[in-house]
Amino acid sequence: MLCASLTALAADNAPQQLEIQTNQGSFVIELYPDKAPKTVANFIQYVTSDFYTGTTFHRTVDRFMIQGGGLTTDMREKSTYSPIENESSNGLKNEYGAVAMARAFSPHSATSQFFINLADNKFLNFHKPEAAYIGYCVFGKVIKGIDVVERIGKSPTKVVGAHLNVPVEPVVIERVALLDQPINIAERIDYKKVKTIAQTEAPTKTKGKKP
Repeated sequence: MLCASLTALAADNAPQQLEIQTNQGSFVIELYPDKAPKTVANFIQYVTSDFYTGTTFHRTVDRFMIQGGGLTTDMREKSTYSPIENESSNGLKNEYGAVAMARAFSPHSATSQFFINLADNKFLNFHKPEAAYIGYCVFGKVIKGIDVVERIGKSPTKVVGAHLNVPVEPVVIERVALLDQPINIAERIDYKKVKTIAQTEAPTKTKGKKP
């Protein structure tokens, strides 16, 4: 069901679907190269090199987001490719289910880490080009398996060194690959009908705490 021919598909501007398999279950995300071409190409570069296998969702905050794609189970940060340009002004929003790039304060510092929003995190959106307001680039969305993402978000957490909100039991990414055949419309999440405990704004305790 999974396709290894990622490079050819990366050049296509049509949405692409990826399955992320974890030890807590699998979910499917759709990528939007027409909106974030450099970001999607970067993400697929990590997929084709099998970079994500064995990394974890090392930061999970219920009703906010889950972040992963850069640290191993022993909390070691993997060596990455060069940082990419921030495409946060592409019109996509950090809304519930949206997939975005994590980064440091520097606007153009994203490498491999990404996060999945578990609320409509408006404060993470692009507002203006200045570093404090440029926001976080959305490049995809969960279209199947949001229940798995929600479950990961509810993981009991602990503090490990300088890292907060680290799952007590590691949430390991076992495989990431493009789907050979995209899922059909009937299988896709209808976000207008999804009922979750996610709030329309990030909870007070997480406001201002960015990925």
